[in-house]
Amino acid sequence: MSNIKRALAFDFGASSGRAIVGSFDGNTIKLEEVHRFENIPVKLGDTLYWDLPRLFHEVKQGLVKAHNSGGFDTAAVDTWGVDFALIGSDGHILECPVHYRDERTSGMFDYAFMRLNKEQFYKITGNQFMEINTAFQLISLVKNRPHILKNASSLIMMPNLFNYLLTGKVQTELSIASTTQLLNMVNKKWSKTVVNALGIPERLLPEIVPAGTSAGLISEDICKELGISPAEIISVCGHDTQCAAAAAPTSEKDFIFISCGTWSLFGTETNEPVINDKSASLNITNELGYEGKTTFLKNIIGLWLIQESRRQFKREGKDYSYAELERLALQSEPFKCFINPDAPEFVPVGNIPERIREFCRKTNQYIPETEGEIIRCIYESLALKYRQTFDEICECTGKNYNGIYLVGGGVKDGLLCRMTASACNCKLYAGPIEATAYGNIAIQFIAKCVIPDIKTARQIIAASDTIKTFEPENTDIWQTAYDKFITYQN
Repeated sequence: MSNIKRALAFDFGASSGRAIVGSFDGNTIKLEEVHRFENIPVKLGDTLYWDLPRLFHEVKQGLVKAHNSGGFDTAAVDTWGVDFALIGSDGHILECPVHYRDERTSGMFDYAFMRLNKEQFYKITGNQFMEINTAFQLISLVKNRPHILKNASSLIMMPNLFNYLLTGKVQTELSIASTTQLLNMVNKKWSKTVVNALGIPERLLPEIVPAGTSAGLISEDICKELGISPAEIISVCGHDTQCAAAAAPTSEKDFIFISCGTWSLFGTETNEPVINDKSASLNITNELGYEGKTTFLKNIIGLWLIQESRRQFKREGKDYSYAELERLALQSEPFKCFINPDAPEFVPVGNIPERIREFCRKTNQYIPETEGEIIRCIYESLALKYRQTFDEICECTGKNYNGIYLVGGGVKDGLLCRMTASACNCKLYAGPIEATAYGNIAIQFIAKCVIPDIKTARQIIAASDTIKTFEPENTDIWQTAYDKFITYQN
């Protein structure tokens, strides 16, 4: 059809990436995955890096396949938050971006809080304190590798780094800037107070632009190399969470969303940041989304616990599928033990099942032994962590929410969806799986005036995909479990 518009989304997750073309026929958006690839970090010496040369090669493959499948008018990139590369004065990347799970940020809280009062730090940035945040990665460089900062002229966040490699344009999109803990959340500018207190050179921080801003055309050299037509690169919400939130298939003003993948981002959308003593004590973050909205949310370790446990089982010679793990969990007795999914020992790569056993041992709980007991413990603990966060957000905003919209890869996990609805005692709407791609593509269409606004985009996305509904069950039993779970969260 001649009126179909085509936009290409590159969606990078922490373990894989996809190139997806979205076609709009005036009523619905049809997605076509043209390329999928692994995103495997590489350890060199004692440092864990993202394999940037390989990832950019995959971007090029995605461009070629999208061109061959019917072409595209615009393209955009979204990624995880907090990570970055440093660019030298000659325009070259000084080193591959370091992975947020690298241990270089260990102990950086204390170093930072000696230079900037923790309460003031949160009041300015509104960000949840996590050692993986950009601010603490930079502090590790200030403390341990000042020479690399001296040789750098620009810091570029991951989604804008791919834009830079495609177009040569240096910029920082607002949503990804809001993951750094360097942004003044009220005036939406880099905070000189924070940057100067931490000793981070101001010159490194590029211009901040709103989502929907053009990053320029794909360079002539790349078009010639790949044999593709020039296309415009749009800086959409660079943080994948904000693309996913933009795709929540709801017409409600007040709603809860969970962007569920390797991480679970659990939150709501507000008109202004929520920064007060309560949100600070609960360590809830504020990020900036599309059209100036704030997403008030908590970063929770998500399906990473399942993914990394499966890798450990495989190392032990047991190559379970995810469906088999779910079946084993269902066969195991419920509510025997719980973990705090956000405990720091569960962040690094490694033997998650053994760390779960150690957590249970230290907290005088039943120690899970079988694979099914381990996975059941993870599922139930995640669902109950969602309940805890749900209560905290309601307390901070003073609002009640009638529905939870779960989007992303977790939609495929029916057990987690059922448990979440029951643990939170709230109806749960699951879908779309490809929320991040939908949001990325919708923002491109809005930027080019194909779709008028985000409200219309959400209606289109809801009509374009299947949304499943899960009703709460056995809520009294889940409440009893929650009362027990909450005692192991400190």
